Amino acid sequence: MNVKIISWNVRGLNEQDKRFRVRNLIRKWGPDVVCLQETKMGLINRAVIRSLWGGQHVDWSYLGSCGASGGVLVMWDTRVVNKLEEAVGRFSVSCKFTSVSDQFVWAFTGVYGPNLHRDRRLLWEELCGLNS
Repeated sequence: MNVKIISWNVRGLNEQDKRFRVRNLIRKWGPDVVCLQETKMGLINRAVIRSLWGGQHVDWSYLGSCGASGGVLVMWDTRVVNKLEEAVGRFSVSCKFTSVSDQFVWAFTGVYGPNLHRDRRLLWEELCGLNS
């Protein structure tokens, strides 16, 4: 398994120009899996994904933002990995993948951590499975 992963705090994707710049860097870097934190977007649809990824061989999972903060988007090249399962929490997006080339099963979690102490405790509980 040789999967190229990029994780990036983009500090907002609402502006079309920002998505264009992110798309150009994704093309330049050529990742198989991309995690974008702090999208600041409540809804992410196919048009947004197309503006970021460009190609047709993409799937995604996301946690919408709460107001103008947070949001996690995980996108992947379906020619390289297939999603087996996903879990969207209060602060995270987790995906269980299998690699197309060798069927290796692995997991990825993208997190956008809160700033308030109270919410950080909730994040810790979520990641440790204490509130399941």
